[in-house]
Amino acid sequence: MTEAVRRHVAGLAPGALPAFVHDLAALRSHAAAVRAALPARVELYYAAKANPDAPLLAALRDAVDGYEVSSGGELAHVRQAVPGAPLAFGGPGKTPAEIVAAVDAGVHRWHVESEQELHRLAAVLADDRPQACVDVLLRVNLPVGPGALDAVALAMGGRPTPFGLDPDRAEACARLLTDPLGPFAPLHRRLRLRGVHAHLASGLTAAGQLAVAEQVVDWAAQLARRHAFRLDEVNVGGGMAVDYADPQARFDWAAFGAGLAGLLDRHPGLTLRIEPGRALTAYCGWYATEVLDVKQSHGEDFAVVRGGTHHLRTPATRGHDQPFTVLPVDAWPHPWPRPAVTTGRATLAGQLCTPKDVLARAAPAAEGLRTADRVLFAMAGAYGWNISHHDFLMHPRPGFHYLGG
Repeated sequence: MTEAVRRHVAGLAPGALPAFVHDLAALRSHAAAVRAALPARVELYYAAKANPDAPLLAALRDAVDGYEVSSGGELAHVRQAVPGAPLAFGGPGKTPAEIVAAVDAGVHRWHVESEQELHRLAAVLADDRPQACVDVLLRVNLPVGPGALDAVALAMGGRPTPFGLDPDRAEACARLLTDPLGPFAPLHRRLRLRGVHAHLASGLTAAGQLAVAEQVVDWAAQLARRHAFRLDEVNVGGGMAVDYADPQARFDWAAFGAGLAGLLDRHPGLTLRIEPGRALTAYCGWYATEVLDVKQSHGEDFAVVRGGTHHLRTPATRGHDQPFTVLPVDAWPHPWPRPAVTTGRATLAGQLCTPKDVLARAAPAAEGLRTADRVLFAMAGAYGWNISHHDFLMHPRPGFHYLGG
């Protein structure tokens, strides 16, 4: 953890815990380093779904080219947090009302997920809207090379999925947008096909991301040749690997940037876009709490902490142990013995009435952990509070602290 975070958490009163603590200075430094590793013709958008906290969105503004939103709610929130920032609107199941809201908000970059969505967007633009046109990327569910997505944490494509268009349906949409004599040509005249979007997986290494990006760009170039449109953009998505088991093993942005530069050399005039979320913000947030009790069950130690997976759900959904650091608290004002871990390791569980409320299981880092010690769970800057089931058992909500703003 950063020294600023350590000092801040040490100074919090017990009643102020649990709390999410974000180091905005560290976030800005990390995002700037990512931007510096990328070629000029690679646009960096932040996927707001990873963590939409307004201070984080604002802290990223100087490093990113825009933000990717996936709902009408995200659209309104990001518009308010970073006014005037470029937005890309993606996600499956866009409602008619969301399409209207995004068009009226001036969103000009669309990731189209289906033929019906294409028709709905065209119909809204035809309804006396002032926009001359909007730019469309077809989100394509491409098959990739054997084994390319076998080991990823979360596959979004390359197999049956509700996301995007299969290649044959993408071909059909390309025909709708490029055939001036087609049956829907008048309806689609204000949609401009700019290229392809393909977010296929989360958890890819730099080498894996490059291999997938090359396949996506090659397929997009062939699509453009078949339908005689200029390929301006290819969005290869996000999903850069974040290793919760080894927080020091970071995604190799330098190698990724160099590989993208080579890919762009083969495609003059093309702009690439990436949309990382977790890989930008995860490392700059901590979930700070304290140990309420330590007890043994069938020979194993359990440390029960304030809060739990109703605040930080990621370890439960992904099945991993959240890395943590212990901040010892020496004061013990009570007359009874202080419960402590005695077996050399402990499972850190929350306050919920479910055995799935586990943040770290049989962790050796818990050796010597005592009641009233503080625990800082690292890599909590993405997919924490915003994806958690807040109201289960109606425990108090955490605090939110932003340092270095």
